Amino acid sequence: MSIDLFAEKEEARTVYGRLNAGIKLLVASLVTVLLVATVDAVTGTVALALEMVALAAGGFKPVRLLLRFWPILLATLLSGWATAIMADKTGDVLLEFAYITVTTDSAEAGLGMMMRGLAMAMPALMFITTTDPTDLADSLAQTYKLPARFVLAALAALRLVGIMFAEWRTLSAARRARGAGGRGPVNAVRNAAGQVFVLLVQAIRRGTRLATTMEARGFGAGQRTWARVPQHSGKDAVFAVLWVAIPLIAYAVSASIGTLKFLL
Repeated sequence: MSIDLFAEKEEARTVYGRLNAGIKLLVASLVTVLLVATVDAVTGTVALALEMVALAAGGFKPVRLLLRFWPILLATLLSGWATAIMADKTGDVLLEFAYITVTTDSAEAGLGMMMRGLAMAMPALMFITTTDPTDLADSLAQTYKLPARFVLAALAALRLVGIMFAEWRTLSAARRARGAGGRGPVNAVRNAAGQVFVLLVQAIRRGTRLATTMEARGFGAGQRTWARVPQHSGKDAVFAVLWVAIPLIAYAVSASIGTLKFLL
């Protein structure tokens, strides 16, 4: 996985990279909200398939994207498995081992959780890999009229994400060079906890210095001008319509075969 989530990537040169950052954020959020309301496997599977097609048509390589962000893929797989073994044990038994029992209904619930998680992750990954933080800040401040102070603080925080990942790797390398820690799962957890504490202290110090510096340079001023004006085009409208239609089509397909289930 890349160290800097918002670094220049090949996806930024696709059709999605030329879209308005604020529109992409709004659409990705709306698609996620629409998908989180369902629990059946069909809706998530159809939505994921349509998203993969839409991304591939825009120049993405969806499978490679998921493999690069493998922690998200792993998290969805684990959440699906956990749901399958914890859900109500109705239906025919598929797997029974020690205290683990998986039935047809619990497996369907786990599959629904996994597919829905992947379908919710794809818009976010599309947004992250094709959006420059500065473009996003320009759009939030000028299009959505958010306070400049908040927008600039969020922009500075996003720019520090890559540094946090790099420092984590540096701390890990330093511990290995000193021979500190040890092997085994217990030592791994202890080492990770120590590194998290050190990273938290460094983040607080860096954030304090950055806030003071930005205030001294006038970033906290009430009224300010912007060097770049966000551009909108017909492509943004087409993108918004097509992507918002994805969960709606998934709803329709699931409802037509009688499997649509909502969270509440």
